[in-house]
Amino acid sequence: MQSLQTDDHLPLHLRQWEAGPTARGSVLLVHGLGEHVGRYAAVADALNHAGWTVWGYDHRGHGASGGARGALAADDSLLRDLARVIDALRAREPGALVLLGHSMGGAVAARFVAEGLQAQPASWWRPVDALALSSPALDIGLNPGQRLLLAVLGRLAPDLALGNGLDPAWVSRDAAVVQAYRDDPLVHDRITPRLVRFMADAGAFVRARAAHWPVPTLLQWAGADRCVRPAGSAAFAAAAPASVVQHRTYQTLAHEIFNEPEREQVLAELTHWLARGGAAG
Repeated sequence: MQSLQTDDHLPLHLRQWEAGPTARGSVLLVHGLGEHVGRYAAVADALNHAGWTVWGYDHRGHGASGGARGALAADDSLLRDLARVIDALRAREPGALVLLGHSMGGAVAARFVAEGLQAQPASWWRPVDALALSSPALDIGLNPGQRLLLAVLGRLAPDLALGNGLDPAWVSRDAAVVQAYRDDPLVHDRITPRLVRFMADAGAFVRARAAHWPVPTLLQWAGADRCVRPAGSAAFAAAAPASVVQHRTYQTLAHEIFNEPEREQVLAELTHWLARGGAAG
């Protein structure tokens, strides 16, 4: 299974890293803004060695998937796409399913889980066994001027692709990681007002429901993040029940905690949480 179609007929590029016949379960990678799942090979390798089969996909408008760069067809497109991938994965892989979302992907994955708290969840909602979040975009840090501009563009030009304003140097303190990011032909800096609005709304929705969080979750975030506001993760962690959500902040790390010089420590804490039964509750 190398690809599947979205409900509006765009191809989604899929990738699998196989752990072997005795896998504990599956981890589904949900990547960040402007990047693609191929950048997570080292994360997948660590999870494979810990006994997990790893799947990932490129969001619509990203990587090798179809769609205009950084664009959405509808406000819930990324959530519907995730449901499609989960359905395909469940049909192939028995056992526990863990979502691992980074940055924008963390907002997507957390918003997806939070829908289960609604009295009548949307048709795209699916249960998952656990959630891991890496520097999730739970607060994208819009100032009042940006909010006003977003309101105007959201009405007049919701699909206008603009630069996302993020400096590649912000992703990591490892110069080699930054250079590889700059040189990667599948990385782009496009974003539309509709996608910005989704991210802003998703983060607020998740934070507002933290106290009732239903799924075992590991939240790891960068304290020196310049791509998203660390305060979003901190607020979620403070409000969530300690019996359900475990959290760790890395005060000196930049946004991509799995690509920082301290990556081995970060990955070890993730695999340790999984081994302790995070996916089993």
